[in-house]
Amino acid sequence: MKKEMIQATSAYERFIHWLLALSCLLLCLTGVGMMYHSLNVIGVVMGGLQGIKSVHNVTGVIFLVALLLAIQMWWKEAGIFVFPEDWEWTKAAGGYLWHVDKVPEVGKYNPGQKMFFLTVALCGLGMVATGLAMWFPFYFPMEIVRWMYPLHVLGFAVIFAFFFVHLYLGTIGSPGSLPAMLNGWVTRAWLRTQHPKWLKEMEETGSLVIRDDD
Repeated sequence: MKKEMIQATSAYERFIHWLLALSCLLLCLTGVGMMYHSLNVIGVVMGGLQGIKSVHNVTGVIFLVALLLAIQMWWKEAGIFVFPEDWEWTKAAGGYLWHVDKVPEVGKYNPGQKMFFLTVALCGLGMVATGLAMWFPFYFPMEIVRWMYPLHVLGFAVIFAFFFVHLYLGTIGSPGSLPAMLNGWVTRAWLRTQHPKWLKEMEETGSLVIRDDD
């Protein structure tokens, strides 16, 4: 029996997603390696403290490029809340926290995904700004530079916490979601359950891309 698959993401979307995710993870890893002496093994692998700092700084530039491209690509769909539908979905918590007979329909991205996107976008830009001040401290008053360190750590804590929530909801918390960012295809049944309004919109506009699998 053939299984109908729907294209949920393009190759470009997946490339930007993974470039942003992997650069963010490497920044977290190298940042923690510089903060805690007990994790010196990370520094050893990268050639000591200077090496880990260089990797962190270069990765920060890659992260900035990926972040700006992600904001440009997803802002219209994932950065703006639509009322009242997004509010209705939020009141029901999308059916994740308690049983809901019928989850309110939303577009391509639900409010939870929008909150994650905005958190990454805003905290990411904040991390870049504070990181640049720490990288080039001689361009800023020392009092400002001192504040950059705790703000940088705060941004890391927020993004890291949201990352685990995103990881859970993108895998075991919502079975069938992961293929959207691995190969770009999801089942029609999954799309009808998770994003029925988006499915209807693609059907009405003729933008639905379908593939039949055996």
